[in-house]
Amino acid sequence: MFEFLVTTSKGLDELLAQEIKKLCPQLSVKTKPGQVLFSGDIEQAYRICLWSRLANRVMLKVAEGHVDSADDVYQITSSVNWTSHFKIDNTFVVDFVGASHCINNSQFGALKIKDAVVDQFNELFESRPSVSKIEPDIRIQGRMWSDKLTVYLDLSGHSLHQRHYRTKTGLAPVKEHIACAMLYRSGWAQDTTQPLLDPMCGAGTIAIEAALMAANTAPGLKRERWGFSQWLQHDPSVWQDLIAQAESSIVQANCTILASDIDHGVVSIAKENADAAGIFSAITFNTIDACKVIPPKGTSTGYLVSNPPYGERLSEITALLPLFQTWGASLKVHFKGWNLSLLTSNRDLLRSMKMFANKEYKLMNGKLECQLVNFVLDEKNCITKEASLSNNDFANRLTKNLKRLNKWLKTENTNCYRIYDADLPEYNVAIDRYGDWLVVQEYAAPKNVPEAKAKRRLHEVIVALPQVLDVPSENIVMKVRAQQKGKSQYEKVAQKQKMLEVFENGAKFKLNLTDYLDTGLFLDHRITRQLVQQRAKDKDVLNLFAYTGSVSVHAALGKAKSVTTVDMSNTYIDWAKENFALNNLKGAYEFIQADCLTWLERHNNQYDFIFIDPPSFSNSKRMDTTWDVQRDHLTLLSNAVKCLRPGGEIMFSNNLRQFKLDEEGVSKLGLRIQNITQKTLPEDFKRNPKIHGCWVLTLDV
Repeated sequence: MFEFLVTTSKGLDELLAQEIKKLCPQLSVKTKPGQVLFSGDIEQAYRICLWSRLANRVMLKVAEGHVDSADDVYQITSSVNWTSHFKIDNTFVVDFVGASHCINNSQFGALKIKDAVVDQFNELFESRPSVSKIEPDIRIQGRMWSDKLTVYLDLSGHSLHQRHYRTKTGLAPVKEHIACAMLYRSGWAQDTTQPLLDPMCGAGTIAIEAALMAANTAPGLKRERWGFSQWLQHDPSVWQDLIAQAESSIVQANCTILASDIDHGVVSIAKENADAAGIFSAITFNTIDACKVIPPKGTSTGYLVSNPPYGERLSEITALLPLFQTWGASLKVHFKGWNLSLLTSNRDLLRSMKMFANKEYKLMNGKLECQLVNFVLDEKNCITKEASLSNNDFANRLTKNLKRLNKWLKTENTNCYRIYDADLPEYNVAIDRYGDWLVVQEYAAPKNVPEAKAKRRLHEVIVALPQVLDVPSENIVMKVRAQQKGKSQYEKVAQKQKMLEVFENGAKFKLNLTDYLDTGLFLDHRITRQLVQQRAKDKDVLNLFAYTGSVSVHAALGKAKSVTTVDMSNTYIDWAKENFALNNLKGAYEFIQADCLTWLERHNNQYDFIFIDPPSFSNSKRMDTTWDVQRDHLTLLSNAVKCLRPGGEIMFSNNLRQFKLDEEGVSKLGLRIQNITQKTLPEDFKRNPKIHGCWVLTLDV
């Protein structure tokens, strides 16, 4: 009798134990999370390798012992007669799982086992087998739990979920053994004569595994290389008998299996995989939107089993929530009487389908914690109710804001403005409109708000926006705004390059709604830019920390004599040039890429008007030192004064909410101070009076 360990994904151990009992009824098994243990003979281990649809690895225990020091790992491994398991000209590799007080690194644990193996061969033959991580003949695994080490010989070699028919995969594929678990848990595997449908089939794994089940095809038949192939105690005759039995057990699949996807490319991949698996004729493939799929004619019941997109990224949720709502409504109309099983790592997406779950199972799909959720599309679940926003606090506040802003917008000349800014604490987002687009910025939730609750509130926002604002969901951009430092708000967060042209008080600007945390235009400075335009006529204007040059554009439109635009980023200097070109501005306009602090300190040209809107903090690699606006603003202003003509003005602004201007220090520079913050707050930002501070500092003549 041997002792074996069979591994699987966490959440599938009980299901695996049931499968092993069915394959080998005489066995007594014990389960642990992600594991099944049993004592048996080698024929039973071979049978599980060949037939298990849920296992990852089948391993034979060769040694076990307590570990008090790293040397104990070596001694336990040395107790095995390795020459009875493989030859000196075989290659091997060691895997190590777990840790203890003396083995806290898996590589170190694997090294101690490897040393014990090769030292044994060296002592006997003065030579040793080679280690190979690529297709080794023998795979050894050490598993540490608390102070106990168990050493195994891996009989499976590669993970058993690899059936060797998947030539390609789509995005976020479901592993083969997970697909089988879904089919078992859905109930279809117990009644394969029922129709099966996967309307988001991707690479076709669920449909292919279903067809292999229906044909009674052993999942390991196509595997040519096993962990026991070069094992010296391997019994080829027993193995070949099992292979012959498995081949003779294959039957013609007698069921209806349909697989479809909206992406023609992934359907082609699914077809290739089905052909490689030898069951292409058992599956009907189609390219169609899941929301338009209907059951095959003449069927009143069946199973719909699928692995729909989870929406791991915030930007994906915007499109997925309305998709799931539409899909749910379609299922209620067309699939009455069917059973529905969906795998997800985002349970809230399934809640948007407005159905009651019959059963839920937790499992791991790779590194993702997922749930398999079963629904019965009975009379209760097929009631379709229009989603009402009348009792939704967020939707009501949004409607109220729109009513108030619409009166104000009639007096404004812009198509970009803020609609909502965390008015309700539980809906902690800011919403800006740019033409026909919305940018939703989720503020990091307070620590006392559970993550699940914050996510659910955000989903309510996403659902309400298209209905209240009449904006299609594909025109909604989602972002997460945490506390920013320095120029981190300007750093790239995506590569979509969704460019948009907007207008504001006679100026036009090119914006990027997706790739940066900010879009290229600070909406709270709308009035500030107007004031610059009004003051700029016939003046030499300097714009420091210019970002995309929007203030410079307004200065030029105000008929400034000259405009000098300075920013540390080449990207934003080029962006500023594009904004000038967009407004057909040509003249004495200079664009300089430089660290504004160093550049200003060394600069000696004179200007009539200087606009300064620095970051709160910066530690950019391009700077010689760090920048803190509270600590360093007086030094910055003293350098700016050197470049200011008598009677000239500095407009100084920043967004640090706790900022206090050093009025005494500023006065000593010969500057008169006028706080114009309240005058620069647009109507759509008045709810947050600390969004920025703004001062006009005038140099006495």
